[in-house]
Amino acid sequence: MANGLRKFVAPEFIFGAGAIDLVGQYAENFGADKVMVVTDPGVMAVGWTEKVVKCLEESGIESIVFSEVTPNPTADEVMKGVDRYHSEGCDVIVAIGGGSPMDCAKGIGIVSTNGHHILTFEGIDNVTVPCPPLICIPTTAGTSADVSQFAIINNERERVKIAIISKAVVPDVALIDPATTVTMDSYLTACTGLDALVHAIEAFVSSAHSPIFDVHALEAIRLIRPNLLNAIASPDDIHFRSILMRASLEAGLAFSNASLGAVHAMAHSLGGYLGLPHGECNAILLDHVMAYNFDAARDRFEKIGEALALDLKGMSLSEKKQAILNDISQLKKQAGISSGLGERGVSLGDIPVLAKKALQDPCLVTNPQPANQRDIEVIYELAL
Repeated sequence: MANGLRKFVAPEFIFGAGAIDLVGQYAENFGADKVMVVTDPGVMAVGWTEKVVKCLEESGIESIVFSEVTPNPTADEVMKGVDRYHSEGCDVIVAIGGGSPMDCAKGIGIVSTNGHHILTFEGIDNVTVPCPPLICIPTTAGTSADVSQFAIINNERERVKIAIISKAVVPDVALIDPATTVTMDSYLTACTGLDALVHAIEAFVSSAHSPIFDVHALEAIRLIRPNLLNAIASPDDIHFRSILMRASLEAGLAFSNASLGAVHAMAHSLGGYLGLPHGECNAILLDHVMAYNFDAARDRFEKIGEALALDLKGMSLSEKKQAILNDISQLKKQAGISSGLGERGVSLGDIPVLAKKALQDPCLVTNPQPANQRDIEVIYELAL
């Protein structure tokens, strides 16, 4: 993209308290007769799914619930959802939950109008027919699937996550209500908040960065650094929840357009091969990948340091690097993520396979520092 051309895609979004209550109105605007509500058991347990169904009922719209979604949504789950979507005669999809229900909902939408198996759409711009209307309601402040053109699906047979990147999977509307995040526990708050931080940092140093995207990435960093620990300590405080939800939105607008880097490529590999939680993997890998990338994007990392509110004046380059990495490491520990991949079941013997799969991930294309098999292996080893 040497000519400087950039494309910015984003859905319509409504941000603020009460946004979830508009789901019936928007479904009606899309001409819905019957809505498929895609969710997961955890979201159902805390009552958000029931609230969505009730809002739809109040607008006179019938709905069915599809909740067979696991933390790393699989191709089989998507295909089961497609069968249900067709058999029930649905015409609009509402996703309520974290990244897993939203990615699964995107996959259901793709197959319902394009046919074929979900795994055949891997890659960039391979979805040719528009999907059914999709309304996303995030209940975590981190994944940003509600505003992105990414859908990540787990191919269980090959033990690898695939990325589907297309304007066709950008939701038609995102209803972003910070109140939905108060039911997250402290550790999920930490993992999703750090996931949003990774989105912002990787988007800012991406080889596809742009001033248009930079604004959102830096603002997300500025919001997350001083407020994540407050949200963890005061989970019922809607003020801190709102700040993190906005940060997730800002980071999502950035990475959906600038793409990501090695952290996500490596985390996708861990999730697909070993089933590890995505946000947790991102958090563990972040400072190790930043150290690897630093020399390829020094000026950009300095701006990240400034967004973290670090005073870097008078420091040498190596001192600035260490200060930035130390701050990220400290934030992780204070948020409760202090151990490495080894304590989560990753062994040295897994690393060559993990690195091979990470090298095939499209997120690695925009990593600022090119990486080979051994480079990725070393980062995994350091993160053990």
